[in-house]
Amino acid sequence: MQHFRVKVFGRAAEGFELHQAIPVFHRWIQTNALPELLIDVADYSHVPGGPGVLLAGHDSHYGLDLRKNRLGLLYIRRTAQDGSTADRLRSALAAARAACEKLVQEPEFAGKLSFDFDEIEISVNDRLLAPNIPESYQELADELGAVLDGYTFRHDGEPRDLLTVLAVRAH
Repeated sequence: MQHFRVKVFGRAAEGFELHQAIPVFHRWIQTNALPELLIDVADYSHVPGGPGVLLAGHDSHYGLDLRKNRLGLLYIRRTAQDGSTADRLRSALAAARAACEKLVQEPEFAGKLSFDFDEIEISVNDRLLAPNIPESYQELADELGAVLDGYTFRHDGEPRDLLTVLAVRAH
């Protein structure tokens, strides 16, 4: 499996405004803040329940996402990676975590934005290679079990949606 999407759910405090991500993401492009080629910023904050603000890169995109009416940082891997499926999952999860940690440290979001790794949504952005069927779910859940210790997994979404797993940390 390739092209993983990881959404780490967040919480916004009073004073948080989604459009504040635009100058932050532009600054990340200008300062090479992430270890990959970042290209542009797209503002979809006017779309209710939409993709929010997107930082487009060559290999992956990052965004503050509002889909499913839940704020979160969305990481989308666009290009193929070498290694095992578990390696690619680890890479996607690490990139999402690093972006979350960096974002909450930005002055625009200090004390206004936080992310909770107790619940993570993982999708495969390729319906051909990973159709949203029980067999694909089981394959992904098995790989996630080797990567995310202490989480339970739930198949999420409709058959025509991307293969999506909700990982919830067991307490």
